[in-house]
Amino acid sequence: MPVVDRVRELQKLLRSAGHAYYVLDQPIMPDEVYDRLYRELVDLETAHPHLITPDSPTQRIGATPALQFISVQHHLPLYSLENAFTPADMQAWQERIRRIIGDQPLSYNCELKIDGIALALTYIDGVLSRCATRGDGIWGEDITQNGKTIRSIPLRLQLDPCPHHAEIRGEAFMNLAVFQQINIDRDPPFANPRNATAGTLRQLNPQVVADRKLDFFAYGLHILDENYSPLPVSQTENLQLLQAMGFKVNPHSQLCPNLDAVQAVYDHWQDQRHHLPYLTDGLVVKVNELALQTQLGFTQKFPRWAIAWKYGAESVPTVIKAITFQVGRTGAITPVAELEPVQLGGTTVARATLHNGDRLQSLDIHVGDTVVVRKAGEIIPEVVTNLVELRPSGAQPCQMPEFCPACNSPLVKEQDQAVLRCVNPHCPAILVGSILHWVSRSAMDIQGMGEKLVQQLVDKGLVKDIPDLYRLKEEDLTQLERMGSKSATKIIQAIQASKTKPLDRVLYGLGIRLVGSTVAKILCTHFPDLDTLGQADPPAIAAIHGIGTEIAQTVHQWLADPRHQQQIQALAECGLTLTNNLYHPLSPAPQPLTGKTFVITGTFPIDRATLKQMIERSGGKVTESVSAKTSFVVVGANPGSKLDKANQLGIPILTPADLEALLQGNSPDNSPT
Repeated sequence: MPVVDRVRELQKLLRSAGHAYYVLDQPIMPDEVYDRLYRELVDLETAHPHLITPDSPTQRIGATPALQFISVQHHLPLYSLENAFTPADMQAWQERIRRIIGDQPLSYNCELKIDGIALALTYIDGVLSRCATRGDGIWGEDITQNGKTIRSIPLRLQLDPCPHHAEIRGEAFMNLAVFQQINIDRDPPFANPRNATAGTLRQLNPQVVADRKLDFFAYGLHILDENYSPLPVSQTENLQLLQAMGFKVNPHSQLCPNLDAVQAVYDHWQDQRHHLPYLTDGLVVKVNELALQTQLGFTQKFPRWAIAWKYGAESVPTVIKAITFQVGRTGAITPVAELEPVQLGGTTVARATLHNGDRLQSLDIHVGDTVVVRKAGEIIPEVVTNLVELRPSGAQPCQMPEFCPACNSPLVKEQDQAVLRCVNPHCPAILVGSILHWVSRSAMDIQGMGEKLVQQLVDKGLVKDIPDLYRLKEEDLTQLERMGSKSATKIIQAIQASKTKPLDRVLYGLGIRLVGSTVAKILCTHFPDLDTLGQADPPAIAAIHGIGTEIAQTVHQWLADPRHQQQIQALAECGLTLTNNLYHPLSPAPQPLTGKTFVITGTFPIDRATLKQMIERSGGKVTESVSAKTSFVVVGANPGSKLDKANQLGIPILTPADLEALLQGNSPDNSPT
């Protein structure tokens, strides 16, 4: 038998054996036979390295440790999930769905919520090309070499024909027995399997990752081929196709016709989860019909068609001493319970949200009531139950105010919304909230601008709008309480430095309702500047994956408001970056670098990974070695031997300025005609 045929035969046989062992838990050959065949394949590939393929079983562990992880942009955003804790939360979620889809037939797919780390896998022509962590949902870390060590992640899909481009989402996790064994020899031990999984995936040496025997359940499938057929029409079919592709899918998923059936699944696993060999902290409930998922779309943070029904968090009783009302940056009025301090989840809790007026009314809150408090999502304290039988005599009921507690303007309740709002654009509480949002870490990240300082600036009339921050002088700050000249200088420097933040930070910082940091990044992937975004019709914005009609309408209305246009113009006059230098628009039109192959050598003002992404987003391909097929070699400072090879072969050389010209669709002077 020719060597190439034997190599391909061994690769196929070992892939099948690995799938049977690690995914199906049904070994098809003894370990010693597998080891002998594997050794034979290693010997043949060592003698004939040109026969090694990326999906060969020998490529699961990288030859050398990685020097670092690079950031990569996800092909599709990875959203987090809204949390539910009670049947009432689930009923409210279903009601929100029904308001959008009406009486259309609806079912739910229930899957165990595995307590691990979300991964995004990319397969091109059936071969694993990238494994990335979730990161912020838009950008993650490329951990492909580590992902390849997870035996339940196939290097090649077991499907013929394969889609050209498939995106798989799933959860990497650590088996409890493996976790316990690792902690025997570890000092200090890992706190829990999830932390152990996260720490393992960030190991620079893939051999360490392989030794820790991580596992993987696939739960999400996106086929990015319009012509691939047949496409799944439900989450149930998605899971079936994932199994056919060779993935391990959690065997306990269940299709439910209504919320009563979902409740039964939830109740069953609340007791039985302790018998599983891995940790689960709830159910993920998804609308089963993919067409309805598309119709429901996304909020700024979550898909509307999925929710995590989590098992009960720690809760404690305490007494309400008073009710106060907070004014948020969008004018929303939030009732807050001032509590007798209690210990909850390792912290002292003295305040808890009541969310809105409807919640205040449904709980029938009186000052002096004994209530049960828990941490929503294990972060934000909230009141969940009122023990009315313990109410003291003479306790007074609490009502939402009719006028803004900050500016005394009449409050407005929008149709079909539970939120009461102040709509006075000059409300000082809204201004303080807007400024605090603008300077926050996820927005412009202006160090030193805390709540007390912002409140003083507003109270003294030094800041009446966001652009006023960039007009502040040191002498304006030194007149404030407890503000020395050194601190004032640092704050002014931080304000000025924020002018260079990328456009998605600016868009998020403007505080447009429903536009979180993830939505802002998605929009900035598709629009080069705020003017172009403002001129786009709502349907064009809504057509972007992850946006939807509600967000699109909100963005369009906000940018069309003359007051907001003046604000953006003022920010531009203050020197802020309002053009999109960080991302490039995705366009169905031919890209300027389509069909061109690039090699990069030397050092550049930006990191090599970003340079590679710029080329690839414009349709080009980046390879590591120079050959006769190379179109261009991009040369920075201190180039290596690749430049010599390019000169020998007569490959055109590009400076960074030449590459910039190509990216803009122009031809550099030395490009071939």
